[in-house]
Amino acid sequence: MFSSLVQKILAAESFSLDEVFTERGRIYTFLNPVSYLSALEHKPLFEGFDGIFADGSILVAAIRLIYGKRVTRRSFDMTSLAPKLLSYAETHNKSIYIVASRQEQVEKAVGIFMERYPKLSVVGYRNGYFASEAEMEKEAERIAALNPDFLIVGMGIVMQERFLLKVHENGYQGIGFTCGGFIHQTAKDEIDYYPAWADKLNLRFVYRMYKEKHTRKRYLQAAFLFPARFICERLFG
Repeated sequence: MFSSLVQKILAAESFSLDEVFTERGRIYTFLNPVSYLSALEHKPLFEGFDGIFADGSILVAAIRLIYGKRVTRRSFDMTSLAPKLLSYAETHNKSIYIVASRQEQVEKAVGIFMERYPKLSVVGYRNGYFASEAEMEKEAERIAALNPDFLIVGMGIVMQERFLLKVHENGYQGIGFTCGGFIHQTAKDEIDYYPAWADKLNLRFVYRMYKEKHTRKRYLQAAFLFPARFICERLFG
């Protein structure tokens, strides 16, 4: 029996980067073992996305071990999809809008992006904190009307998916991605957040636990809960 979340990940495996970057009107998100546990509690939300990518070697290995299927790791960071998207947007003169993190962090991150990609067209950005549902709805309507080619949203698991889906439902015809903590990490002058050794050895989660203390508890919880929940999903759906 295949979990609906795993089915989404397996379906997205067939998407080439060219398709992901050019097929308008689609929205994508990413799951790792930690966020997978949250996604299990909000399946209808995640099933509303056009594609879910396996973010991290542990989830990739779990799908191969439990389902016998091979998928590619795709993360929204500089070791995977992010530099390809930013380079594509710069080269093809595509516009980008960012909703993520705190205001000072998103401002700093945009400045760092512009240093590396000087011709990048960032048509707007704001923090990912909304005072009310009404404010969130208003921003979703505004972005849909502006209709940037790419929308990048980093507001934490579930909240970022809710917002991106809301923009999509308001008629947004561009291509949207969630990005987790990418903007927060970039704002620390660490656009290349993971050192080469961590990326090469697939120890990115270990490095993040070292760098960001607040991630340790949830990674440890996932170490025990994720395998059990993942296997149960395979057996019982």
